[in-house]
Amino acid sequence: MRKWLDRYYGTLRKIKGLYVLLNLFNLRKLAHARRMYHKYGIQRSVLMPVNSSILPATRTEELPWLDTEQGVAQLAAHPGLQRFDEATRQGILAWPANGYLVIRGLFSPQEVNEINAEIDRLIRDKVVDFNFTGRKIMFAFHHSEVLRRYVHDRRILDVMDFLLGRQMRVFQSINFLTGSEQAAHSDSIHMTTHPLGYMTAAWIALERITPDNGPLVYHPGSHRLPYLLNGQYDHGGNRFVIGQEAYLRYEQAIERSIAEGNFERSELLAEPGDVLFWHANLLHGGKKMSTPNASRKSMVIHCFADDVLCYHELTQRAAMMEDHH
Repeated sequence: MRKWLDRYYGTLRKIKGLYVLLNLFNLRKLAHARRMYHKYGIQRSVLMPVNSSILPATRTEELPWLDTEQGVAQLAAHPGLQRFDEATRQGILAWPANGYLVIRGLFSPQEVNEINAEIDRLIRDKVVDFNFTGRKIMFAFHHSEVLRRYVHDRRILDVMDFLLGRQMRVFQSINFLTGSEQAAHSDSIHMTTHPLGYMTAAWIALERITPDNGPLVYHPGSHRLPYLLNGQYDHGGNRFVIGQEAYLRYEQAIERSIAEGNFERSELLAEPGDVLFWHANLLHGGKKMSTPNASRKSMVIHCFADDVLCYHELTQRAAMMEDHH
C-alpha cells in the first residue's frame, strides 16, 4: 500500500482513512512516534491523523538553541565550534541570520562517483523507482549499504548535531537525476517536529550545478518567518479528507510571504561534492530548467532530533521510520 501511495497521485491520496489503514499495516514503524506521544503527553493513537492544531504550541525555551537570542550570544565562544575548519565555522556563525550553510568539496570526486554508480545500479536493477512526482527517488538508502554509509556520514551529522544542539537522526533520503522545479516551500510542512524547528537537511551536489540545469533556489533569512502550518492558511480539508488543493494553497501563501518580506532570491551553483545545509523553516525550491529534463544529480538527507516527535503536517500523520532502539 505504501508503494502504491508513493506512485499514485490523485483524489485517493487525500483520504485520511487510507493513511490510518497504512499506519495499521506499519505499526512497528510508529514505535518512535509512540514513545514521543508518551514523552509529550499527547493523548492520541498514533494511527489517527495528527497536526499542529492538536499539539501544544512550541515555547521559546523549547526552540533550537540557535533560534534563540541567548544561543546566538553564546555561539562565537562555544567550545564545540573549534572542532570545525575555518570555512565551516564562518558558515555556522552566519547560520542564525541566514538559515543555511554551504560547505564546498565536503565529498571527494571518488565518493561522488560511488554514490552516482550506486543509484544507477539501484535503478537498473529495479530496486528503486521514482515516486508520483516522476522526479524523486525516496528512501534509497534503505536498499543500499553504500548509501546508508553516506547518509550517516559524520561530516554531515556532526554539523547538524552542533547546529541543532541535539543528536540528529537520519529520517529520509531523496535522490534526483534532474532538478525538482519545485515552488518555494518550507520542509516543515512535509516533515514537521514537535517542538518546532528540530529538523534540518543536507543537499549534496552529485554533478556540476549551473544556472541552466535547475539549481536549488533559497531565500536567506526566511527561516525567521513564523512557521506556516495548517492553521495559518485555508487548506480546504476537514475531519475526513486533506484539502484537494491544500498544497497549491500552501505554495500561494508562501509566495505571498516571500513578496511581503522582500526576501532575496539566491541560487546555489555548485561543484560535485558541495553540500548545502538548511534550517527547518528556510524557504527554498528548484529553478526551472533551461533545457527540459537536463541532468542535475543530487541527494537530499532529511534529519530530525532523536528526542522529538516527527510527523507530516500536510498529510497529518506520524512519521514512519526504521526503529533502532
